[in-house]
Amino acid sequence: MLLHDLRSAWICHRPLWMGFGLTGIWLATTAMHIPDGFLSLVVALIFWMLAILAIGYALSRVRGELKERQVPLMGVLAAVIFAGQMLNFTVAGGTSGHLLGAALATILIGPWPAVLVMTCVVSVQALVFQDGGLLALGANLFNMAVVGVFVAWGVYRLIRKITPDARWSRLLAGFLAAWASIEIASLAAAIQLALSGTSPANVAIPAMAGIHAIIGLGEGLITVGALTFLMAVRPGLLDGQSAPGESRLVWIGGLVAAVLLAVLSPLASAHPDGLEWVAEQTGFLDTAQGPAYEIIPDYVLPGISNAAAATILAGVLGAGIVLTAAWLVSRIRKRSASG
Repeated sequence: MLLHDLRSAWICHRPLWMGFGLTGIWLATTAMHIPDGFLSLVVALIFWMLAILAIGYALSRVRGELKERQVPLMGVLAAVIFAGQMLNFTVAGGTSGHLLGAALATILIGPWPAVLVMTCVVSVQALVFQDGGLLALGANLFNMAVVGVFVAWGVYRLIRKITPDARWSRLLAGFLAAWASIEIASLAAAIQLALSGTSPANVAIPAMAGIHAIIGLGEGLITVGALTFLMAVRPGLLDGQSAPGESRLVWIGGLVAAVLLAVLSPLASAHPDGLEWVAEQTGFLDTAQGPAYEIIPDYVLPGISNAAAATILAGVLGAGIVLTAAWLVSRIRKRSASG
């Protein structure tokens, strides 16, 4: 059991010392990040093409629709979502989940900018932190940056349309949008596993749907909490309105939130996330392949002996990278549209 867990540790983001228990080593992974080996080559390439088409279209839409207030917001949202994804919370059955962030980003900046924010986050996680496979990156982008965003957008708009324009309506819409984004994105991953022959559809789909229905409740509550906070301190962000000096406040508030989340990351749950739990329960965890290279594997900065400090610094560095990437994308597209 110990050797089995060590072989699978590359798809996890908690240092070994956080997950050692009576049943062996349990390391929590980032939700729905599919490692290489879980998908067939054909399925991986198909979803790479679908992801590229969707992201390319999002870039074209953002070029004409991006508002000035959204430029700093895209950067800080990417940083907060990245850092927030490092904080796993324990759910039923010895499993963990955490913020996906697609719904929150969609509510604050709209679907097309949200696609780009989630693309920056998921890409940096794979390329720098070896979280999710490179061949499977197209599927991970499709699930989280495309499916997660547009499911959240559709549910949020529907609930807002059929309910009164009130505070509770916005919070209800946010909760349901967040829950649905997790559930449907997990179903997309289950279908990809089934198409690849990794796990039969009648096994993968119920297992993924069941555990992520519970994880989605946590996503919904986190989203509601964030919306409640913003309603109290910056209601203009939810209504698309900018106040004088708001960009500076967005930068400062977002950076403080991202750093705080990174500092708290060593306290994350050590239980496996939904995908790893399903892979373990249904017997395909051993098909995961190790990364082709390592930069900051497992969200632990190399060369630092203190595991907690190494995790915190990796989180701060990662948040800075995705903030810069998202800000550059938004700034370039904004200038392109102006020119």
